Amino acid sequence: MVKKITYIESKDTYPYQNLAVEEYLLYHCNKDECILYLWQNKNTVVIGRNQNIWKECLVDKLREEKGYLVRRLSGGGAVYHDLGNLNFTFLVRKENYCVEQQLNVILSAVKRLGICAESSGRNDILIDGYKFSGNAFYEQGEYCYHHGTLMVNVDLRKLSFYLTVSKDKLKSKGIDSVKARVTNLINYKPGLSIEEVKKRLLEAFEEVYGLKAEVLQVEELDKDEMKERCRKFASWDWIYGHKLEFQHEISNRFRWGQIVLQFQVRNGRVQDVNIFSDCLKSELIKRIGEHLKGIPYSKNKICDELRGYLPVEEEEQKIINEIISWLEQIEL
Repeated sequence: MVKKITYIESKDTYPYQNLAVEEYLLYHCNKDECILYLWQNKNTVVIGRNQNIWKECLVDKLREEKGYLVRRLSGGGAVYHDLGNLNFTFLVRKENYCVEQQLNVILSAVKRLGICAESSGRNDILIDGYKFSGNAFYEQGEYCYHHGTLMVNVDLRKLSFYLTVSKDKLKSKGIDSVKARVTNLINYKPGLSIEEVKKRLLEAFEEVYGLKAEVLQVEELDKDEMKERCRKFASWDWIYGHKLEFQHEISNRFRWGQIVLQFQVRNGRVQDVNIFSDCLKSELIKRIGEHLKGIPYSKNKICDELRGYLPVEEEEQKIINEIISWLEQIEL
């Protein structure tokens, strides 16, 4: 049961610092605590944990305009952040992790602005069918977070300019472009400011949890640990990872997202494998790749390896089963 709620804002717009704060809070959240963290990034493309940067973003154009490229911990797809966007993160231990309750904070805050919104599935929040908030999730043992965007007055031209969303993904959503399915809150409340949204979020946070929030300052966090985490998120290895000289590539789109598998094969065995995906189950995708290294490169052996892998969660097992069913129908 949550007995304490904590509110913290970042005044910094440097994305690596903001992700460092998020990760720090994740592992320093107390057992009976829920933290609401609000932050903004300047001219930034943020990609999911397992996505291929070169296929999701126009990297050179972003660099030319002095934008930032960031890889987050959570899964899901690529998003664009500017100062017309407000990011939120709920951080809580697993026993108190409740996506519905956390989404209710967002819905209640928007309602306080005089705007009627609704959640769509688990990932998006909509107004009149248009998305203004995308959500993603991360779990590491008992530590969990749920974060998302709130498009208040985002530059939609840049949103569609930097991102290179696959045609298959757009087709699966029945739209022609990213820009065609999103909206800004300011369209429904002219003159709306980021500061007003923050104020309503804090009010809603206290209302939904029935507690008075304690305010925490970023300056109170351990400076040495913060520097180390910031260095990690800004590093080449974290953002770009190793580029595999692959020999075989297969891909498919499922109900839960796109997956691309790239195999490097030597002497008939999988020497290395890259898996790119916008699946929200980021840790599952990572573990699948680790399971396939070293096994014989054959459809039957790969499927057998995946059958022997039993995730704890039922939804993860469904994802594994769908991958197996797909592999059984194709030629490697």
